[in-house]
Amino acid sequence: MKRIFYTLLALLITQQTFAQDINKIITKAYVDNLIKTLSSDEMEGRGTFTPGIDRAATFIEAQFKEIGLQPLKGADGYRQTFFKDSTDKRPLFNVVGMIPGKSKATELVVFSGHYDHLGIVKGDGQDSIANGADDDASGITAMIALAKYYKKLKNNERTLIFVAFTAEEIGGFGSRHFSKQLNPDDVVAMFNIEMIGKESKFGKNTAFITGFDKSDFGKILQKNLAGTEFTFHPDPYPRQNLFYRSDNATLAALGVPAHTISTDQIDTDKFYHTIKDEYSTLDTDNILSTIKAIAKSAISIVKGTDAPTRIPRLVE
Repeated sequence: MKRIFYTLLALLITQQTFAQDINKIITKAYVDNLIKTLSSDEMEGRGTFTPGIDRAATFIEAQFKEIGLQPLKGADGYRQTFFKDSTDKRPLFNVVGMIPGKSKATELVVFSGHYDHLGIVKGDGQDSIANGADDDASGITAMIALAKYYKKLKNNERTLIFVAFTAEEIGGFGSRHFSKQLNPDDVVAMFNIEMIGKESKFGKNTAFITGFDKSDFGKILQKNLAGTEFTFHPDPYPRQNLFYRSDNATLAALGVPAHTISTDQIDTDKFYHTIKDEYSTLDTDNILSTIKAIAKSAISIVKGTDAPTRIPRLVE
């Protein structure tokens, strides 16, 4: 009985310490500033190949620098520049930073989202900017906040990579390029975060994971949330084929346990891919609780004590 008591006491103390740490590091004001800036009219909807997306990239770079992330090895900055194809010489750029690991530095954990959206579109006569607050300024906000949290925590045995993908909306070119820069066998897990700005189908303090049955990634995350009120669920929209519609898909095809975390009720979301996807439509408490849940649920993967099972490769 004493052993059980002290085990439970240790768990309670750990959870209280986690809550105190994360509440100091990831505040509502911090999250609000990130998402308001990324989804502001100044960013002009972050359309690919536009001045707006360049401004968004500059803002994300500034956040990475302030947090203290390092560029990838061999890179002279955070921008990972490439071209869509051999005929289009307009530059595209992911924004990538990292926290080097310790005892398992060659093993990589990726946290990501896409920072592009639709840009300026045909509007209603008064508004023509598709701000993309939920899609996917919410995911980029989460990625940046997690970078800040883990940099402060300083307990990652594995190397953590934080990436804002470009050109997701026009074909996933950013994640495709990024995947070619890595050995997929080195990537232990990928947390892709997309559209966490509204309450999920399962209610408050919930999110779903695409491809839940393809690895034990979700089971590990839920295990780490034991004793909290937050729960992860399998993707409730299998007909939408979401697992292969986001930036996790390229690495997943290469065998990486790469999954997308979301809360969007995509079958009824009337703001999705419209000019109405603005900050005013978001539930920032939902964003905050989801970020904190991801931070806690990922901890054993970050520390190197858990590794999700691999996904069967689709690409050799």
